[in-house]
Amino acid sequence: MADEEVKLHGMWGSLFSKRVEMALKLKGVPYQYIEEDLTNKSPDLLKYNPIHKKVPVLIHRRNPIIESHVILEYIDETWKTGYPLLPEDPYERSMARFWARFVDEKCLPSAWKAACSEGEEREKFTEEVHGHLKMLEEQLRGKRFFGGDAVGFLDICASFVAYWILVKQEAAGAEFLTESKFPALWRWGEEFKGCAVIKETLPDRARLLASLKAYLEIMKAPK
Repeated sequence: MADEEVKLHGMWGSLFSKRVEMALKLKGVPYQYIEEDLTNKSPDLLKYNPIHKKVPVLIHRRNPIIESHVILEYIDETWKTGYPLLPEDPYERSMARFWARFVDEKCLPSAWKAACSEGEEREKFTEEVHGHLKMLEEQLRGKRFFGGDAVGFLDICASFVAYWILVKQEAAGAEFLTESKFPALWRWGEEFKGCAVIKETLPDRARLLASLKAYLEIMKAPK
């Protein structure tokens, strides 16, 4: 039925869009993917997300759902059978939500600031990144994944740490995450990226690296 169709407006390199793709695939939910050009946003994107005008936007039963964390929870609650994303225990669910926000509100901004800066300013922001990653690593506590033995909500939300931050540090000529400094996070990231669904969903590394290098050149150019 048309009302049951699932559509996803996304962008190839967006970690937020990729979160939703990962969740849909892990749940086994068929969907239609619509690639957005964020320099020339489609009328549908502006219609469905008039507030932020950003991806991702999930369309289900003709209703738009926005913001990647919200979409992941919607997916988990709508398609309950099969693969669970969030833990059953209320406390564990609340912790998964908290640390997912920590990634977006702490890890991402610090890494961007460090990548876009130079000299002493980069050192300051890199130390900040390391502090955030240390706190995140402590949440693994010897676990295979953040949620236990299988990829879950927090693993998906932390995919920035497993993949994007490594490409970003190469593009910037910086060092945010290394195996020697964060062995548990590194091991987790390698196993996470080795999952078939995750591996097939991640953006092409060479293309992402070129895109990030170009973006950083623009950001560092004299104003």
